[in-house]
Amino acid sequence: MSQNTAPRNPSTSGAWATGGTLFAGVLMLVTGFLDVFQGIAGIAKDDVYTRVGDYVFKFNLTTWGWIHLILGVILTVAGYGILKGAEWGRVTGIALASLNVLLQFLFLPYQPWWALFSMAISIFVIWALATDEAYGRAETF
Repeated sequence: MSQNTAPRNPSTSGAWATGGTLFAGVLMLVTGFLDVFQGIAGIAKDDVYTRVGDYVFKFNLTTWGWIHLILGVILTVAGYGILKGAEWGRVTGIALASLNVLLQFLFLPYQPWWALFSMAISIFVIWALATDEAYGRAETF
């Protein structure tokens, strides 16, 4: 049995993929900038963040500040690479978004709502970058 289906419009699916990748790049830039500010706050004042409860993974808040500052700078650079269409930006973006999910999970006792929100953003970034098949390729007509 054959099934008649309407032909897919490649420009429509390409627009969605490009839009998701563009949005992922912007989210990486924003997350990177916010991580930089979060890191500066952790380094400047140890009493900015309060611990919600006792947690297995304990770090000094100054250490968390440096982790967020360094990760934020690298996330910002990777977000710029994604927006420029560089293949290294896509691979680095997926790796750094995965690392950000892990680090935000470990940061849960200090900022639980922001950590959950940042993990959700990073998961979307991973999905958008991993599913865009046309990333970095020039379309030929």
